[in-house]
Amino acid sequence: MAQTPAEQTQPQTGQRGAVTNLPLPRYVSLKGNEGNARRGPSLSHRIDWVFRHAGMPLRVVAEFGHWRRVEDKDGAGGWIHYALLSGVRTALVTQDMLELRSRPNPDADIVARAEAGAILRLNECEPDWCRVAGGGQRGWVPKTAIWGADPGEIRD
Repeated sequence: MAQTPAEQTQPQTGQRGAVTNLPLPRYVSLKGNEGNARRGPSLSHRIDWVFRHAGMPLRVVAEFGHWRRVEDKDGAGGWIHYALLSGVRTALVTQDMLELRSRPNPDADIVARAEAGAILRLNECEPDWCRVAGGGQRGWVPKTAIWGADPGEIRD
């Protein structure tokens, strides 16, 4: 049985989207420089929030037709048209002057630092570390210092 938009506004853990059959919740990123998050899944709904950072990681928590209900690190968001989203995975740095390491080890050499709020491309992830890239630099960071990957998530 199909769910109404109201029924789909609640995050669905461990489920699959009725439209895409992809896991919910899941991470995506903002494709362009701006994306309107609306109160409901159509252009007739008012805009509650505007995302203004290309590549911003967002978590999809529901689907309805061509619309995806997304939220950011702080839980802000709404319904956004799927064409404004990308499957490219990014991560938001949540720790100031985050040290990017040469290996997934706290004793490894520091290869770069990233400011809180920086958006990095998310590459592979181990249970506790992810390899990220940004500003011409690459390195490993603890998963606890970024938003955009779930605890224990493995990415090759």
